[in-house]
Amino acid sequence: MERIIAPSVLSLDYSKMTEQIEQLNQSKAKWLHFDVMDGHFVPNITFGPDILKGFRKASPLFMDVHLMISDPEYYAPIFVKAGADMITFHVESFDNDTDKCIAFMQKMQDLHVQVGFTLRPATPIEPFEALLEQADMVLVMSVNPGFGGQSFMDDQLDKVRWLYKKREEKQLNYRIEIDGGINHETYKKACDAGCDTLVAGSYVFKNDIVSTIEGLLK
Repeated sequence: MERIIAPSVLSLDYSKMTEQIEQLNQSKAKWLHFDVMDGHFVPNITFGPDILKGFRKASPLFMDVHLMISDPEYYAPIFVKAGADMITFHVESFDNDTDKCIAFMQKMQDLHVQVGFTLRPATPIEPFEALLEQADMVLVMSVNPGFGGQSFMDDQLDKVRWLYKKREEKQLNYRIEIDGGINHETYKKACDAGCDTLVAGSYVFKNDIVSTIEGLLK
C-alpha cells in the first residue's frame, strides 16, 4: 500500500501559517491531519470546524480529522460539512461498545466520508476486531492523546503488527496510520511493523517541511 505522510497542523507555526501551508501544498504530503480536542475527552482544546474550513480553502490536500472529543455523534457531521475527508473517532467516546461504534461508522459512510477508529494506548485493540471490515483506516496512537511533541511508545507497534496480520488474513483494505513521536528514526520502526500512513507534527514543522516529508517517504 502506498505510504502517505499526514503532517499534523497541531504543530504548525501559526505566525507563519500562510507560508507553511504553501510549503505543505508543494511537498509530497497528500494528507493534512487535524487533531480536534474538546478539553473534556482530553485536557486540551484545539480546532473547531471553522479552522478546518479555512484550511480547506487554502489546500487541496486530503483532510484527515481525528476527533478526540466526548460527543463525536454531534460534532462529526459538522466537521464533514466543513470539509473533512476522513473522520477518525475514539472507541472510548462510545464506552468501548462495538455496536455503537459500528452504527457511527455507518452514519459517517452515509455522509460519503471515509471513517477510521482509534483508541488510547492503554486500550487493547483485539476486542474491536468487528470494526475492521467497515473501517477505511485504523489509527494507532503511539503517544497518549492530548498534546504534541511526546516520545514514541514502542509497545504500540504490537497493535500495528496485529492490524497488519488481520488485514492480510481477512483480505481487507483499511489503512494503518500511526500518530505520535514520529521522526527520522521511529518512522522506520512503524513502517517495518506495517504502517502505511504516518502522522508527523513537530518533526516536520521544526525542520525544512518539504525535505523532511520527502525523507519520511524513503
